Amino acid sequence: MDIKQYMQSVGTRARSASRLIAAASTRQKNDALLATVDALQASRTQLLSANEIDLDRGRKNNLESALLDRLELTGARFDSMIEGLHQVAALADPVGAISDMNYMPSGIQVGRMRVPLGVVGIIYESRPNVTVEAASLGLKSGNATILRGGSEAIESNQAIARCLAVGLEQAGLPATAVQVIETTDRAAVGEMITMPEYVDVIVPRGGKGLIERISRDAKVTVIKHLDGICHVYIDQGANHDKAFDIALNSKTHRYGVCNAMETLLIAASEAEVLLPRLVTAYRDSGVELRGCDQCRAIDSTITAATEEDWHTEYLAPILSVRIVSGIDAAIEHINTYSSQHTDTIVTEDYPRSMRFLREVDSSSVMVNASTRFADGFEYGLGAEIGISTDKIHARGPVGLEGLTSQKFVVLGDGHIRQ
Repeated sequence: MDIKQYMQSVGTRARSASRLIAAASTRQKNDALLATVDALQASRTQLLSANEIDLDRGRKNNLESALLDRLELTGARFDSMIEGLHQVAALADPVGAISDMNYMPSGIQVGRMRVPLGVVGIIYESRPNVTVEAASLGLKSGNATILRGGSEAIESNQAIARCLAVGLEQAGLPATAVQVIETTDRAAVGEMITMPEYVDVIVPRGGKGLIERISRDAKVTVIKHLDGICHVYIDQGANHDKAFDIALNSKTHRYGVCNAMETLLIAASEAEVLLPRLVTAYRDSGVELRGCDQCRAIDSTITAATEEDWHTEYLAPILSVRIVSGIDAAIEHINTYSSQHTDTIVTEDYPRSMRFLREVDSSSVMVNASTRFADGFEYGLGAEIGISTDKIHARGPVGLEGLTSQKFVVLGDGHIRQ
């Protein structure tokens, strides 16, 4: 297979389909999503068999247990895919919505209309359920999508692709509105991210190495975050029960996710009382602690933290802890080491909470809440295509609105400029 020629043909089909899908009604798009539900249900046995082929090959290739876990399409995950399609169908359609319409002194009306981005390329690893999530969000937001899953999930993804094509065709929409790359050749990724004439935006979902490579080599706009170095700062005078619950949940609810806390900052005024309580709870949960000299003066069993620890996304039961003098030092630390993903303050002081919201430069900034809430579903977006830490276009969890842009619309009645 000539990869360049193949990817150009995929891009050509996607560009043509994007014009049709952008003009599709909400009813058509919802019909396609619900028809896909029926197709998936009818093909459940075949899909699970295809997934078993991928799992067998992964085991033979000594795929890491964490990757095998993400690859497995369990019955519960299959049901979750179905529920996700129902949820996206129930979401409001952003396409065509007009806002900020105002009369100008000239008499014209000026406003903004939400429009699809066009063709969205999504590159991801392991999890076949992402194929359905990404396709459904792309479809509902009026975009054509090109999906490139990991080679380890090729059989599962192709089986899902057939169901997506059935759903689109039954709703009278082009099956090429969602294309799943059929080759496992890595050169396909290189072609996909350098085709601005066919692809309008790339969304990578995977490890830091994948995202760094795509960010470096892409000629297409990339919506991404590299890592999630998230912080919880416990402020002077904070409620200790709130602080304990938030600090524990932010780290131990799940370890291998981008919105898990990686560094805990504690005001010096609270450390003597609160840190020993937290140390016990973390140790009971199997979390390794790496702390500053002040932390180790309170509990000498804490491992000494290095400069590298403040820069590290562990994605594991490891936590770095630092005692700071107060909110000034906390904000300085966060803006120095944060990956601009999610940071939270635990405080009972309203002015300091507002200052934290204003001055911490991250895509999600929270007051008295676990970092684990940084998620599209928890934010009421219904689902997300990923999380962006960039400052232009989309920032934070990217849902339907993040997969659209805006254009100015002007209404007149024979108006001419004087």
